[in-house]
Amino acid sequence: MDNGRRHPQKALTPLKINSLTQPGRYADGNGLYLVVDPSGAKRWVLRTMVQGQRRDIGLGGLRLVSLAEARVKALEYRRMARDGGNPIEARRQARLTVPTFEDAAKQTIEQHRGSWRNAKSVTAWTSTMATYVYPVFGQKAVDQVETADVLRALSPIWLAKPETARRIRRRIAVVLDWAKAAGYRTGDNPVEGVDKGLPRHTGKRGHFAAIPYANVPDFVRKIPGVPTNAFARLGLEFLILTAARTNEVLRAEWHEVDLEKAVWTVPAERMKAGRAQRVPLSDRAIALLRSAQELGSGSGYIFPGRKTDEPMSNMVFLMMLRRLGAKFTAHGFRSAFRDWASECTNFPREVCEMALAHSIKDKTEAAYRRGDLFEKRRELMTAWSNYIAG
Repeated sequence: MDNGRRHPQKALTPLKINSLTQPGRYADGNGLYLVVDPSGAKRWVLRTMVQGQRRDIGLGGLRLVSLAEARVKALEYRRMARDGGNPIEARRQARLTVPTFEDAAKQTIEQHRGSWRNAKSVTAWTSTMATYVYPVFGQKAVDQVETADVLRALSPIWLAKPETARRIRRRIAVVLDWAKAAGYRTGDNPVEGVDKGLPRHTGKRGHFAAIPYANVPDFVRKIPGVPTNAFARLGLEFLILTAARTNEVLRAEWHEVDLEKAVWTVPAERMKAGRAQRVPLSDRAIALLRSAQELGSGSGYIFPGRKTDEPMSNMVFLMMLRRLGAKFTAHGFRSAFRDWASECTNFPREVCEMALAHSIKDKTEAAYRRGDLFEKRRELMTAWSNYIAG
């Protein structure tokens, strides 16, 4: 689906890419296209002439190949084709040497390094892989890794260190997704079936304490009196109004927000499900953003930390809650929102779940879910804002 220009040049931007939801083919220029599948998945395709024939060459999915990386790859393949070479055959030959899982993980980390604002992410990935994964199947060819291998790595820590195990499981899945996009693997990701072989967590561990939704309006009215900086107060109320996760709010940047259209687009790399999320903003949420603007920090972050070029600490909201004597976490506001939506409104379940950016576990349902129910979610978030305002 072109943007109407005959020969577009770098027509796509990260913000525009995040906003694309309709299935189709979107031109960036010089034969590079972003393809949005009916399932919502996004992937890169280069259309070019190869030895006299027009060919489409897949460059990988958006989750693993950024816009800048796709442009570099497309330029490399176009030059090869122009010189009489065959980029399709060259890529096939390169794939004959399949890397080990450890090598694939290191390549994945390097590719993601530029998109991770926090240097601790690289350290966390590297250390957890070296400690828990490489000793188990790090030297195995990445195309030979199976569910049983993942199970052997996770089983020893699944109950003892549930949060660490959950993060490792997700990181293994990202590496194997990268391997598939790079052409080293085929078929489903083996991480998807590993839960069936792991014991269930018992008790309350792993769940976030929540505030009863009936108490949320009174709690919000106490926020202006919390002894902390103004950005923290604005950020916590914004988190409650949008039912977003802490990391999504703390690292929110101004370029992600369209104040006129009242929409905040959270990029895929900051979403738990790995998909960009459009968040409809209520009038009160917009007012909070305008207040943040008036404070004029000069930062790209909406709610910056002590240093304008860094976000606030992940502990900032927890400390605010402690000062108010609260026994729940910031994440618990999402549970309060979900309980309120179920008990006090008639909005369909799928609208409420999409407002929380929850993944659709049913693959058939996910394949047919082409839209993001944005306007219905706008009505829901407006109702939530009105409820909080009393």
